[in-house]
Amino acid sequence: MSSTTTAKSNLKRDWFILSSLVSKDFKLKYRRSVLGVLWSVLNPLFMMIILSVVFSYFFRFQIEHFPVYLILGQTIFTFMSDGTSSAMSSIIDSSTLIKKIRINKIIFPLQKVMFALVNFGVSLIAVIAVMIFFQITPTWNMLLLPWLIAMLFVFTLGIGLILSSLAVFFRDVIHLWGVFITAWTYFTPLFYPVEILPDWAVPIMNCNPMYYFVTYFREIMLWGTTPGVMENVICLGFAVVFLIVGLIVFKRTQKKFILYV
Repeated sequence: MSSTTTAKSNLKRDWFILSSLVSKDFKLKYRRSVLGVLWSVLNPLFMMIILSVVFSYFFRFQIEHFPVYLILGQTIFTFMSDGTSSAMSSIIDSSTLIKKIRINKIIFPLQKVMFALVNFGVSLIAVIAVMIFFQITPTWNMLLLPWLIAMLFVFTLGIGLILSSLAVFFRDVIHLWGVFITAWTYFTPLFYPVEILPDWAVPIMNCNPMYYFVTYFREIMLWGTTPGVMENVICLGFAVVFLIVGLIVFKRTQKKFILYV
């Protein structure tokens, strides 16, 4: 059997395992749930309503179509948060399988990020519903959504690979990431305008990758503007850099996973 044939066979096997794991996670998540997948639509809607009341009336942020502004930031950040958090523990959670059979270990963090992508796709139904309610006019810029999702997927996978590797050797990473994600949530303009930040915080915000992804999402979905070349370069740059670092870290450590899981 040639090396090309072997590679194709391995690729088909990996894809089968990957798709099977994503399907299993989807079924497990909504098993014995009356509303099932509908929760992925209702959850961002409920959060949007609660946060809209709090920040619109109590803090009185003057943002046009604030609920739409809010749900856009919320859903795209949740994709990254869920993808990285679940990918982080994917190797540890799959320890039994890793010890029993020879398998491409990168499948496990990749599967978790793919599952987060599926949930994000479902949550877009809530986004569209809110946009229709507020009569947001669709523009051709929305065609850039697949490109944005692709960049964010790569970015999320890169972080997930790094975290999944570190978590195998240092379990404290799991707890630290939970704290970091919480801080990251509040330091990303999901429910407040970036203009309220003091001058000293602006340079820090400019180093926040999710600030650019969230802004990109709002530009094409809410504001009907075309992201500039620099915005695309920044988002793509973050995605590629984190993926490369993630792959390097994962490849260099994966042989030792079996000793620590």
